[in-house]
Amino acid sequence: MGHHGAVSDSTSFNIRDAVLTLERHAAEQGWDQPVRVYALVPTTELLAREPGLARLLGVSEPVDSADLTPVEQEPLPAELPLEEALGRMAWPEAVAGCALVMERLVLRGSDETLDPPRGADAAAWAQDQPGREEVRMVAGVLRDGGRHAALRMRAYDSDDQVLNGPDLVPALTSALALTLDEE
Repeated sequence: MGHHGAVSDSTSFNIRDAVLTLERHAAEQGWDQPVRVYALVPTTELLAREPGLARLLGVSEPVDSADLTPVEQEPLPAELPLEEALGRMAWPEAVAGCALVMERLVLRGSDETLDPPRGADAAAWAQDQPGREEVRMVAGVLRDGGRHAALRMRAYDSDDQVLNGPDLVPALTSALALTLDEE
């Protein structure tokens, strides 16, 4: 699917740089942060519409046409599961893509789905599981189908230990891509 409206068809945007920038930003904020959602807007088009932003963003030289600026959105409703909140999202045409930053608890070495016992506090149950690992995932997608993700484990919390690639968290990038679907 190509871009529509205000977003140019001929530009190939750098989703990898946008995701890694968001990952570094999240790392600077530390752990135990809420889920955050970002619109990814072409920087050149954003500055053309809002020239005063160049000073606020520290932009003094011409901008690469592939650059994207993440624009943080309102927090997701806490009472909704993530999948449902994403299902209610829609983006204006000027948005080239979107990204999400979230933290989760995973169990190392397990390929089975584990559910807490009925009535148990899920967070407390997960904390007590052997082999638990806290991770931060940053996923971004573009209207043209481009996608990229980054993953940082709390136990290996350094910039040189961040995993990244286009197929790192396919379920999350697929869910994000649906928010860009115009149908």
